[in-house]
Formats: sequence, structure tokens, C-alpha cells
Amino acid sequence: MTEKEIVLETIRGLPDNCSLEEIAERIEFMAAVQKGLDQLDRGEGIPHEEVKKQLASWLTS
Repeated sequence: MTEKEIVLETIRGLPDNCSLEEIAERIEFMAAVQKGLDQLDRGEGIPHEEVKKQLASWLTS
């Protein structure tokens, strides 16, 4: 399935009375998730332990 087909299918799944803003937000969310998955595929993710350390430091600061 192409990206265009995925977006069209997502839009079809939204309620008929949704706004253009809601459609744009859904597409933006999907793009952000895909960007993150692409980064992980390239090995650009942050290891889980590092994320836990960063979150812990934010909470104690």
C-alpha cells in the first residue's frame, strides 16, 4: 500500500463530520509516526535505558 493509499484509507475511516483541522492533525500524526519508524530502521533510535535516564533526570531537575 502506498503512502497516498494509507492516507486516503485513514481519511475514509474518519467521521463524516470531522473538520479539516482534524484531518490535518491525523495526517500529521501519521507522518510523525512514520518518520520515527524510518529513523529506527536506520538505527537512529535512542536505546530504552538512555531514555529512562533522561526522563529520570528531567523529573529530578
